[in-house]
Amino acid sequence: MAETKAWRVVLEHVERRLRDGSLGPGDRLPGERDLATQLGVGRSSVREALRVLEVMGVLHTATGSGPRAGAVITTAAGSGVAQVLGLQAAAQAFAFEDIVETRLVIESAVATSLAASRADIESGSELLDAMDDPDLMRDDFLALDARFHGLLAEATGNAVFGTIMTGLRAAIEAYVQHGAHAIDDWGAMREKLQAEHRAVLAAIAAGDATAARARIHDHISEYYDATRSTA
Repeated sequence: MAETKAWRVVLEHVERRLRDGSLGPGDRLPGERDLATQLGVGRSSVREALRVLEVMGVLHTATGSGPRAGAVITTAAGSGVAQVLGLQAAAQAFAFEDIVETRLVIESAVATSLAASRADIESGSELLDAMDDPDLMRDDFLALDARFHGLLAEATGNAVFGTIMTGLRAAIEAYVQHGAHAIDDWGAMREKLQAEHRAVLAAIAAGDATAARARIHDHISEYYDATRSTA
Protein backbone atom coordinates (compact mmCIF):
# COMPACT_ATOMS: atom_id res chain seq x y z
CA MET A 1 0.00 0.00 0.00
CA ALA A 2 1.47 3.35 -1.04
CA GLU A 3 2.41 5.57 1.89
CA THR A 4 1.00 8.59 0.03
CA LYS A 5 -2.48 7.02 0.16
CA ALA A 6 -2.40 4.79 3.23
CA TRP A 7 -3.10 7.69 5.61
CA ARG A 8 -6.71 7.58 4.39
CA VAL A 9 -7.07 4.10 5.90
CA VAL A 10 -6.56 5.68 9.31
CA LEU A 11 -9.14 8.40 8.63
CA GLU A 12 -11.68 5.83 7.48
CA HIS A 13 -11.02 3.74 10.59
CA VAL A 14 -11.64 6.69 12.90
CA GLU A 15 -14.73 7.71 10.92
CA ARG A 16 -16.27 4.23 11.25
CA ARG A 17 -15.65 4.16 14.98
CA LEU A 18 -17.14 7.62 15.45
CA ARG A 19 -20.21 6.57 13.52
CA ASP A 20 -20.76 3.30 15.40
CA GLY A 21 -20.24 5.01 18.75
CA SER A 22 -17.17 3.04 19.80
CA LEU A 23 -15.20 6.31 19.88
CA GLY A 24 -16.32 9.50 21.52
CA PRO A 25 -15.02 12.60 23.31
CA GLY A 26 -12.28 11.75 25.79
CA ASP A 27 -11.44 8.39 24.24
CA ARG A 28 -7.81 7.76 23.40
CA LEU A 29 -6.54 6.19 20.19
CA PRO A 30 -3.94 3.41 20.39
CA GLY A 31 -0.30 4.48 20.18
CA GLU A 32 1.22 5.27 16.81
CA ARG A 33 3.03 1.93 16.55
CA ASP A 34 -0.01 -0.11 17.64
CA LEU A 35 -2.33 1.73 15.26
CA ALA A 36 0.08 1.21 12.36
CA THR A 37 0.26 -2.53 13.09
CA GLN A 38 -3.50 -2.82 13.57
CA LEU A 39 -4.32 -1.13 10.26
CA GLY A 40 -1.38 -2.45 8.25
CA VAL A 41 0.02 0.96 7.35
CA GLY A 42 3.31 2.73 7.98
CA ARG A 43 3.88 4.94 10.99
CA SER A 44 4.38 7.94 8.70
CA SER A 45 0.85 7.39 7.38
CA VAL A 46 -0.49 7.30 10.93
CA ARG A 47 1.29 10.57 11.74
CA GLU A 48 -0.11 12.24 8.62
CA ALA A 49 -3.64 11.06 9.41
CA LEU A 50 -3.42 12.25 13.02
CA ARG A 51 -2.22 15.65 11.81
CA VAL A 52 -5.20 15.90 9.44
CA LEU A 53 -7.63 14.80 12.15
CA GLU A 54 -6.21 17.38 14.55
CA VAL A 55 -6.61 20.16 11.96
CA MET A 56 -10.22 19.08 11.51
CA GLY A 57 -10.83 19.24 15.25
CA VAL A 58 -11.51 15.52 15.60
CA LEU A 59 -8.75 14.92 18.13
CA HIS A 60 -5.97 16.57 20.11
CA THR A 61 -2.48 15.16 20.32
CA ALA A 62 0.09 15.74 23.04
CA THR A 63 3.58 14.32 23.38
CA GLY A 64 5.10 12.82 26.50
CA SER A 65 3.58 10.33 28.91
CA GLY A 66 0.73 10.31 31.36
CA PRO A 67 -3.07 10.69 31.11
CA ARG A 68 -2.88 13.75 28.86
CA ALA A 69 -0.48 12.26 26.29
CA GLY A 70 -1.38 10.67 22.97
CA ALA A 71 -4.28 11.27 20.60
CA VAL A 72 -7.56 12.02 22.39
CA ILE A 73 -10.90 12.33 20.59
CA THR A 74 -12.46 15.78 21.05
CA THR A 75 -15.60 15.54 18.90
CA ALA A 76 -18.85 13.59 19.05
CA ALA A 77 -20.33 11.60 16.19
CA GLY A 78 -23.20 14.05 15.84
CA SER A 79 -21.01 17.14 15.62
CA GLY A 80 -20.80 17.09 11.84
CA VAL A 81 -17.06 16.48 11.73
CA ALA A 82 -17.54 12.72 11.46
CA GLN A 83 -19.81 13.26 8.47
CA VAL A 84 -17.16 15.42 6.81
CA LEU A 85 -14.68 12.59 7.23
CA GLY A 86 -17.02 10.49 5.11
CA LEU A 87 -16.36 12.89 2.25
CA GLN A 88 -12.97 11.21 1.89
CA ALA A 89 -14.69 8.16 0.45
CA ALA A 90 -17.76 9.76 -1.11
CA ALA A 91 -15.79 12.39 -3.04
CA GLN A 92 -14.05 9.71 -5.06
CA ALA A 93 -17.37 9.06 -6.84
CA PHE A 94 -17.80 12.72 -7.87
CA ALA A 95 -17.24 13.74 -11.48
CA PHE A 96 -13.79 15.22 -12.04
CA GLU A 97 -15.24 18.41 -13.52
CA ASP A 98 -17.32 18.95 -10.38
CA ILE A 99 -14.24 18.59 -8.20
CA VAL A 100 -12.37 21.09 -10.37
CA GLU A 101 -15.24 23.60 -10.26
CA THR A 102 -15.39 23.31 -6.47
CA ARG A 103 -11.62 23.81 -6.21
CA LEU A 104 -11.79 26.94 -8.36
CA VAL A 105 -14.38 28.50 -6.06
CA ILE A 106 -12.72 27.55 -2.77
CA GLU A 107 -9.09 28.09 -3.72
CA SER A 108 -9.78 31.45 -5.36
CA ALA A 109 -11.31 32.54 -2.05
CA VAL A 110 -8.35 31.05 -0.17
CA ALA A 111 -5.80 32.95 -2.27
CA THR A 112 -7.76 36.20 -1.89
CA SER A 113 -7.95 35.79 1.88
CA LEU A 114 -4.24 34.99 2.23
CA ALA A 115 -3.21 37.94 0.04
CA ALA A 116 -5.38 40.30 2.07
CA SER A 117 -3.26 39.46 5.11
CA ARG A 118 0.02 39.21 3.17
CA ALA A 119 0.50 35.75 4.65
CA ASP A 120 4.03 34.38 4.78
CA ILE A 121 3.46 30.66 4.29
CA GLU A 122 6.87 29.31 5.21
CA SER A 123 5.66 25.71 5.37
CA GLY A 124 4.39 26.05 1.80
CA SER A 125 7.76 27.25 0.56
CA GLU A 126 9.50 24.39 2.36
CA LEU A 127 7.13 21.88 0.79
CA LEU A 128 7.83 23.29 -2.69
CA ASP A 129 11.56 22.95 -2.03
CA ALA A 130 10.99 19.26 -1.23
CA MET A 131 8.97 18.91 -4.43
CA ASP A 132 11.99 20.10 -6.44
CA ASP A 133 13.71 16.77 -5.68
CA PRO A 134 14.33 15.25 -9.15
CA ASP A 135 14.12 11.75 -7.68
CA LEU A 136 10.47 12.16 -6.61
CA MET A 137 8.18 9.74 -8.39
CA ARG A 138 5.32 11.34 -10.30
CA ASP A 139 2.58 10.16 -7.94
CA ASP A 140 4.59 11.26 -4.90
CA PHE A 141 5.04 14.71 -6.41
CA LEU A 142 1.30 14.98 -7.05
CA ALA A 143 0.47 13.82 -3.53
CA LEU A 144 2.68 16.63 -2.20
CA ASP A 145 0.99 18.98 -4.67
CA ALA A 146 -2.36 18.16 -3.06
CA ARG A 147 -0.79 18.72 0.36
CA PHE A 148 0.46 22.15 -0.77
CA HIS A 149 -3.04 23.24 -1.72
CA GLY A 150 -4.32 21.92 1.60
CA LEU A 151 -1.70 23.98 3.44
CA LEU A 152 -2.94 27.15 1.74
CA ALA A 153 -6.48 26.45 2.89
CA GLU A 154 -5.34 25.76 6.45
CA ALA A 155 -3.24 28.94 6.50
CA THR A 156 -6.38 31.10 6.18
CA GLY A 157 -7.45 30.03 9.65
CA ASN A 158 -10.90 29.26 8.21
CA ALA A 159 -11.73 25.80 9.51
CA VAL A 160 -14.36 25.23 6.80
CA PHE A 161 -11.86 25.83 3.99
CA GLY A 162 -9.38 23.46 5.60
CA THR A 163 -11.96 20.79 6.29
CA ILE A 164 -13.41 20.82 2.78
CA MET A 165 -9.97 20.64 1.17
CA THR A 166 -9.05 17.76 3.47
CA GLY A 167 -12.27 15.98 2.54
CA LEU A 168 -11.59 16.47 -1.16
CA ARG A 169 -7.94 15.49 -1.00
CA ALA A 170 -8.48 11.88 -2.14
CA ALA A 171 -10.60 13.00 -5.09
CA ILE A 172 -8.10 15.71 -6.04
CA GLU A 173 -5.24 13.20 -5.99
CA ALA A 174 -7.31 10.82 -8.10
CA TYR A 175 -7.89 13.18 -10.99
CA VAL A 176 -4.48 14.84 -11.04
CA GLN A 177 -2.72 11.46 -10.99
CA HIS A 178 -5.08 9.98 -13.56
CA GLY A 179 -4.38 12.79 -16.01
CA ALA A 180 -0.66 13.01 -15.29
CA HIS A 181 0.12 9.61 -16.76
CA ALA A 182 -1.10 10.79 -20.16
CA ILE A 183 1.29 13.78 -20.24
CA ASP A 184 4.11 13.11 -22.70
CA ASP A 185 6.60 15.62 -21.25
CA TRP A 186 6.14 15.24 -17.51
CA GLY A 187 9.36 17.14 -16.77
CA ALA A 188 8.07 20.25 -18.52
CA MET A 189 4.69 19.99 -16.79
CA ARG A 190 6.35 19.55 -13.42
CA GLU A 191 8.46 22.69 -13.94
CA LYS A 192 5.35 24.60 -15.00
CA LEU A 193 3.41 23.52 -11.92
CA GLN A 194 6.26 24.49 -9.59
CA ALA A 195 6.64 27.89 -11.24
CA GLU A 196 2.91 28.47 -10.82
CA HIS A 197 3.00 27.39 -7.17
CA ARG A 198 5.74 29.89 -6.43
CA ALA A 199 3.96 32.62 -8.39
CA VAL A 200 0.89 32.13 -6.20
CA LEU A 201 2.98 32.42 -3.02
CA ALA A 202 4.70 35.53 -4.38
CA ALA A 203 1.37 37.24 -5.11
CA ILE A 204 0.11 36.34 -1.63
CA ALA A 205 3.27 37.70 0.03
CA ALA A 206 2.94 40.91 -2.02
CA GLY A 207 -0.64 41.38 -0.89
CA ASP A 208 -1.86 41.30 -4.51
CA ALA A 209 -5.24 39.61 -4.16
CA THR A 210 -6.15 40.02 -7.83
CA ALA A 211 -2.96 38.32 -9.01
CA ALA A 212 -3.15 35.60 -6.35
CA ARG A 213 -6.73 34.76 -7.30
CA ALA A 214 -5.96 34.76 -11.04
CA ARG A 215 -2.83 32.64 -10.63
CA ILE A 216 -4.45 29.93 -8.54
CA HIS A 217 -7.45 29.86 -10.90
CA ASP A 218 -5.25 29.50 -14.00
CA HIS A 219 -3.01 26.96 -12.27
CA ILE A 220 -5.94 24.65 -11.53
CA SER A 221 -7.90 25.15 -14.75
CA GLU A 222 -4.92 24.89 -17.13
CA TYR A 223 -3.80 21.57 -15.65
CA TYR A 224 -7.31 20.19 -15.98
CA ASP A 225 -7.59 21.46 -19.57
CA ALA A 226 -4.28 19.77 -20.42
CA THR A 227 -5.42 16.42 -19.03
CA ARG A 228 -9.21 16.42 -19.35
CA SER A 229 -9.22 14.20 -22.45
CA THR A 230 -8.15 11.33 -20.19
CA ALA A 231 -10.31 12.19 -17.18
